[in-house]
Amino acid sequence: MHRRVRLGRLAVWAALAAGPLALLVFAVQPSHPSAAAPAPTPQRTAQIASVADPAGYAAEFVDAWLRSTTDLSGPAAEHAQAMGPDVALPTRRDGAPAPRQVTPVRSVPRGGAVWSVTVAAQYADAVRYFAVPVAVSSDGGAVTVTAAPALVGAPARLPVPDSPYGVTVENGPLTATARGFLSAYLAGQGEVGRYVAPGVKLTAVSPAAATSVAVREVAAREEAAADNSVPRAGTQAHVLVHIEARDGKGRWPLAYELTLAARGGRWEIAAMAAGSAGGER
Repeated sequence: MHRRVRLGRLAVWAALAAGPLALLVFAVQPSHPSAAAPAPTPQRTAQIASVADPAGYAAEFVDAWLRSTTDLSGPAAEHAQAMGPDVALPTRRDGAPAPRQVTPVRSVPRGGAVWSVTVAAQYADAVRYFAVPVAVSSDGGAVTVTAAPALVGAPARLPVPDSPYGVTVENGPLTATARGFLSAYLAGQGEVGRYVAPGVKLTAVSPAAATSVAVREVAAREEAAADNSVPRAGTQAHVLVHIEARDGKGRWPLAYELTLAARGGRWEIAAMAAGSAGGER
């Protein structure tokens, strides 16, 4: 180390003796004799296989198209023309009903940059379905409707799959926990925290959406859920709870998928996945 220091000092003095230019050259030399590391090569982001689904764009276009007329006198016609410049507008009489709501229901990529989007136009007395061809740029930043919509039939109805919840659960500790939790969750009757497992955070609906909650049916995946006694700690049960929530405006049938865990001689809510995979039994 001392020898390196001495050599470095000698090099500096030599550079000074040779003049300012030599000193400058010495100053910009790397401090280590090894070659400088090559500059890192920028990482290229993998290209997206498919562009963004233009379902919302198609629904917006059909809504404007159904409200427009060929004279281009209104904002709906102008908007439809901007979204599909080569698309002919309908001849719509004054007072003709307009859709209450237009909603995308199906999107199918047709290859390249073209999609076929089916939207549902809800009228007061019927629902009409339109298939719309939409082209999207590779980066998703540019969209256009390429042709007039096609009036099509409603999508086929898929048979309801068998429910994985095949075990009937009668009134008991598990049902009581589910009832108490959902009453607190929907109606503000009690605290949600008293029914959930440690570390689980579930926030009640606020403001309360019901005045009362009645459990109509409980079905489970595991046989352990049907026992009237609470099993050993750590046992889990996945259940589908059908309830009826009531308020001043009516009665609302609702279904919740809950995971319960046994701990300390009682059932606790470990998770809620409402609307994921349950089916009517």
